[in-house]
Amino acid sequence: MHVVVAGSSGFLGQALVRALRERDHRVTRLVRRDSPAEDTSRWDPCAGEVDADLVGSADVVVNLAGSPTMGNPHSKKWATELRRSRIATTTLLARTIADASAPPAFLAGNGISFYGDHGDVGDPVLAEDADSRGDALLTDVTREWQAAAEPAADAGARVCILRTAPVLDRSSAPLNLLLPMFRLGGAARLGDGSQHFPIISLRDWVGGVVHAAEHDTLSGPVNLCCPEVPTNAEFTRTLAELVHRPAFLRVPSAIIKLGAGRMAPEVLGSLRTVPAALQDAGYAFHDHDVRDVLTAALAPTA
Repeated sequence: MHVVVAGSSGFLGQALVRALRERDHRVTRLVRRDSPAEDTSRWDPCAGEVDADLVGSADVVVNLAGSPTMGNPHSKKWATELRRSRIATTTLLARTIADASAPPAFLAGNGISFYGDHGDVGDPVLAEDADSRGDALLTDVTREWQAAAEPAADAGARVCILRTAPVLDRSSAPLNLLLPMFRLGGAARLGDGSQHFPIISLRDWVGGVVHAAEHDTLSGPVNLCCPEVPTNAEFTRTLAELVHRPAFLRVPSAIIKLGAGRMAPEVLGSLRTVPAALQDAGYAFHDHDVRDVLTAALAPTA
């Protein structure tokens, strides 16, 4: 299978490319600069430039491109780039796929924030058919991000919207930012800690995306989160326990709202999501709950 990957230089992209090659798939990486590497193709999403023949000849196209979601929530420049980088890349690839004579499958990166805060309605379980609520920054962005993939679906391509929860690994955000604080005894639940906080291990994120690439019966939104989503309090308590530190502190909601601005609902909101589409498609998770995910994330690298 030939897979074209945008965003291959990022943490998730590198891990996905390795996994695809280990399974003997051929991978072409879309890159922003000229490269002598034979497995690359230059593109410029801002200018609307991509090799249409390459995209059209692929079996699967994966878009993971976009600026970091970690940033200053009060910065308009950061928020604008966050939105622009995702919409531009997805739009270009979706339209190019739509123009292909035999449209390849499109795995379009997205975020679990699509659902918005559901904690005020009884904390329901959110499978892929749940609605989207509120106007938090990332929720707004994920809606537009998903809509940008519609030309590919309208043209008959198999499209999976990868609604990704925070991927936990000791080498990357958010876990590598939390670990120093927790190890110094600064573990603190956020607000009352009752809000559900979707997470996923790196190996299950990679495994889930590879499963979506290889199984042509899977389409539509795909929640990439562990099956048993913890509350913030459970996450805080478990991570503190695994690094052998106490977890008695609490950050009041009022301080979070002041500091996080439009990102506050992402921190205080509750998303009790489940990976129903992946499980229905036969994917077997390695890491089912918060202890599994954090244990895998903190394991020494080989």
